[in-house]
Amino acid sequence: MDPHLLRTYVTVARLASFSEAARELGYTQSAVSQHIAALEQDLGAALLTRRPVAPTAAGERLLEHAGPLLLRLDAARADVVRMASAPEHGLTLAAAPTALLQRAVSALPAAGVTLRVLPRDDVPVAVATGTADLGLVDGLAAPSDPLRLPDVAPLTAYGVAEEPVRVLLPAAHPLAGRPGLRLGDLADARWLDAPDAALPLSQLRAANGGHGFRTALRYEGTDVRTLTALAAAGRGLTLLPAAAAADVPGTVAIPLIHPRLIHRTELLHTTPLPGAAATLAEALAARP
Repeated sequence: MDPHLLRTYVTVARLASFSEAARELGYTQSAVSQHIAALEQDLGAALLTRRPVAPTAAGERLLEHAGPLLLRLDAARADVVRMASAPEHGLTLAAAPTALLQRAVSALPAAGVTLRVLPRDDVPVAVATGTADLGLVDGLAAPSDPLRLPDVAPLTAYGVAEEPVRVLLPAAHPLAGRPGLRLGDLADARWLDAPDAALPLSQLRAANGGHGFRTALRYEGTDVRTLTALAAAGRGLTLLPAAAAADVPGTVAIPLIHPRLIHRTELLHTTPLPGAAATLAEALAARP
């Protein structure tokens, strides 16, 4: 399967238009039509209806495969280019909003650094495709268990920090006086759905048998301070690392006592690493 044809197909399916896909890709509309026809002939299946432009059942199945396939190709290209490039260049660190560690910030070189705060799921992709040299990603885990990361490329991952988690709720909330909270007791509460700024509700549901944790408000951003302000205003509960939940005006941060879950941060990188990235990786890997 020709990856150029596959990229064209994904673009047409996303935009639902041959002409818009041609404009985005820099092709003629005729060339786009030829790419789709060639891919359909190669696979022996119709992939798109033409009026309206929409994936067929076979086309939908191909889209499920296309994203990971194209990402792995991009990762392979970036890996080879990294090996062939000059050993020293500016350092780019990608990090999830709640994965930034104090010692990561203090260990950064004095100059030549780009820090990119990204949605949690985008951090492994950035490292795999070469837009970041190192990544800090985080999530919920049982103590000492590794995170479950997407299989985007051969990446090295190792834990650099673990800390307790806290349920953040308004100071006037009926549960604010509890010394600890059980996850199951919170399944019917109103929650803030903030997948890129808090620990995702999907992880809470998984830890609670796959149910509960209805959304009161969805926050599509990466600013943790905005999220904590929403919690203080009574718009919903959220689960955060202990450090991020500490000393937020108008709120109480209560330990989660069951099940035993921690906030885990892992460092991601490919090999070999350029000098500045290797130095930072060694500093982060060293336990305090």
